Amino acid sequence: MAPLRKFAAVVLLSWFVLSLSLFLSTRAEELKSSKPCDFTAIFNFGDSYSDTGCMSSAFYPAVLPYGETFFNDPAGRASDGRLIIDFIAKHLGFPYLSAYINSIGTSYRHGANFAAGASTIRRQNKTFFDGGSPFTLEIQIAQFNQFKARTGKFFTQAKKNSYRKHFPGPEDFAKAIYTLDIGINDIADALQNVGKEDSQAVILDIVEYFSNQVQNLYGLGARTIWIHNAGPIGCLPVSMPMHNAYNITLVPGFLDQNGCVNYPNDMAKEFNKELKKIVVKLRATLPDASLTYVDTFSAKYELISNAKKEGFVDPSKICCGYHENGNHVSCGNKAMINGKEIFAGSCEDPSKYIFWDGVHYTEAANRWIANRIINGSFSDPPVPIIHSCHKSLA
Repeated sequence: MAPLRKFAAVVLLSWFVLSLSLFLSTRAEELKSSKPCDFTAIFNFGDSYSDTGCMSSAFYPAVLPYGETFFNDPAGRASDGRLIIDFIAKHLGFPYLSAYINSIGTSYRHGANFAAGASTIRRQNKTFFDGGSPFTLEIQIAQFNQFKARTGKFFTQAKKNSYRKHFPGPEDFAKAIYTLDIGINDIADALQNVGKEDSQAVILDIVEYFSNQVQNLYGLGARTIWIHNAGPIGCLPVSMPMHNAYNITLVPGFLDQNGCVNYPNDMAKEFNKELKKIVVKLRATLPDASLTYVDTFSAKYELISNAKKEGFVDPSKICCGYHENGNHVSCGNKAMINGKEIFAGSCEDPSKYIFWDGVHYTEAANRWIANRIINGSFSDPPVPIIHSCHKSLA
């Protein structure tokens, strides 16, 4: 009987390999034959990883050296240059997105950015001065609703076409791509309440909030939705013991092979698992929408794991800020240390660093990550962003 079982196993494996090969070949042919999506605009929702000026316009403007690499100006971004959303916009042929509440020098013809630093999916119980943001995902989508209504009214009433060139037309909203990159701050809040709340219940509540907001967005006309999961929060330099984020004795299993803190990363993975389940459910309930789940956690972790090979310094190092002898001064700030005024400036070559200020990524890292995700390598379904509107490929 053993030879017979062995033969059956070989036959089954051969059938599986052949089926997989045929499936991949079919998908490749589908992709080749499908035309690139004719996106007319991009609307983004998220937190500081994709905020292009909201918090700088609403509260305190960013200062140099933020923005020094590309814009030679702070430009409202939490980086030395461009963010992942900037590279996505460029790849799709759009100008860099203007923040929705930025009233100076803005154009919304090809979309708008509603993302705001420190934002969460769920409603918050803290103010901006406590490290929170009033611009939760719910508020961002309410702002989008207002934006759509007001631009529609303006388009109907405007008689001169020259006025219309700064706004999307009513038909552009269904042909736009909607990108979402939010959730890391919800996880950070949950980490602060470990032991006080049931982590699993909190995560389920967060993704349920997210699902409701995506359905609201769908009700407002969104049909192509590109969703980033949460990145490896335990790999942020501010999470690492060397930067005094955790005042505890290290025990085996606390850190992984890259020096990342396991527990925050495990919570991010749990959030991502539930988020993916929600995306699958939404595909069933929103049949004429195309939803892409993008595993930015894996893309970012791959970069961190292969930092040296990819030309970067140790990922625990922070480019901007002062971090010596247990003293920490945030990027762009001044402080008196041992009777001497210290300005927390940037490193000599930000392009060699993965992390800009201990929480956010450098332009070089953002470019590296964007190049990996726009081609579909980390997506479910595995299609490039330029083909993400095709429901048949999902």
